[in-house]
Amino acid sequence: MPASPSTARAINDRLALRLLQAEGPLTAGQLKQLTGLSRPTVADLVERLTAAGLIEVVGESGEQRRGPNARVHGIVADRAHLAALDVRTEGVTVVVADLLGTELARASVPIADSTGTGPAVEQAVTLVERAAKEAGADRLHTVAIGAPGLIDPATGELRDSSGLPEWHRRLVAALGERLPARVLVENETNLAALAEQRDGAARDRDTFVLLWLGLGTGAAVVLDGHLRRGASGGTGEIGFLPVPGTTTVPSATDCEGGFHSLGGAAAVAALATEHGVTAEAATNEPHAATLVRAAAAGLSANGTPTAPNTADLAPRVPNRSVEEAASGSAGAATPSPHGARPPAAPVSSVVPHARFLDALADRLAIGAASVVAVLDPGCVVLGGEVGQAGGEELAARVGVRLAAMSPLPTEVRPSGLGGAAVLRGALLMAREAAQDELFAPPAR
Repeated sequence: MPASPSTARAINDRLALRLLQAEGPLTAGQLKQLTGLSRPTVADLVERLTAAGLIEVVGESGEQRRGPNARVHGIVADRAHLAALDVRTEGVTVVVADLLGTELARASVPIADSTGTGPAVEQAVTLVERAAKEAGADRLHTVAIGAPGLIDPATGELRDSSGLPEWHRRLVAALGERLPARVLVENETNLAALAEQRDGAARDRDTFVLLWLGLGTGAAVVLDGHLRRGASGGTGEIGFLPVPGTTTVPSATDCEGGFHSLGGAAAVAALATEHGVTAEAATNEPHAATLVRAAAAGLSANGTPTAPNTADLAPRVPNRSVEEAASGSAGAATPSPHGARPPAAPVSSVVPHARFLDALADRLAIGAASVVAVLDPGCVVLGGEVGQAGGEELAARVGVRLAAMSPLPTEVRPSGLGGAAVLRGALLMAREAAQDELFAPPAR
């Protein structure tokens, strides 16, 4: 059954707006070419969208630069203002942007552990209000929040968690009450994966896993272009994954003893200390990331090879001593899938940076291998501040060890965005939601 004229117009309008959002300002002739619509149809939709306040003339194109055909049309960027929040246990960062995603204001506030729930919520809400005012936004259309914790797939709300501050959950409701805006919330690792797929290390992938390595650990799963959340919203809670090399096993309320105990920031920092790697603390990232960055930079400066040149290298069980691993003593290496014990990872006797990154890669490969065995994503991105700090030095080491553990070919890449991916993902989420509403066909 053919679409009614009103439905056809709405579809054409939405198509034109999406093209303008993706390609930037276009002339009517370019819209005709990209949409395949007739010249009169394009002229009509340009007139409708202009009258609706969604597009405007932003310039002229062509040699003569005059006449209707030379006019360049673009989306009215200030038709809606958006806010994106990155909510961490230690504070909040907010970005206010226009409908095209152009950043207009940015602000942060630290929130101490000792701060009560009410004052913490007030600090965060006030931060958003102040940033909106600085951006010249009279009202915010959509606010998107990236936060640690599980998102209920049925309600879209942040679920209660004993391991996270209460103000995280209260913040969503408080923003909805104080601001005349639509408020959305998503798990921080999921948002980071969306950002890496759009602008970062996974731009050419529609199936991949982001292994988040920041203060904590997590994973986001994107299969066939779709983010997978699971029945309870818990897909990717890899911090609770039982792994060898820990002294206990995780519980339903505590991930201590799980992969978090090997890959969390505190564990990474302790591993660096064990291998004699030091660095001055930075204010813009976890200290673990600073240590990993220093180790990777140290290898580059010394000309140390990025990774061993072998296809059958398997990681040592974490927490074994370097001497045990180098000598091949019991428990030092993981048997290959074919039963033969491959050689242990080579350990530099003179470069502590290499020893540290080798040991860290041993740990990360165990978590990555578990994910790969179940999902076969073909690509693992080492995300978060630590993943980005390790760069190719760390990613290559994890890739070699993963190849020895799994028969499934998997590329390992370093994050292109690091910790900034959460905020970028939240902004993408806010923009998509706002455009879906503003560009939606009118109700019939």
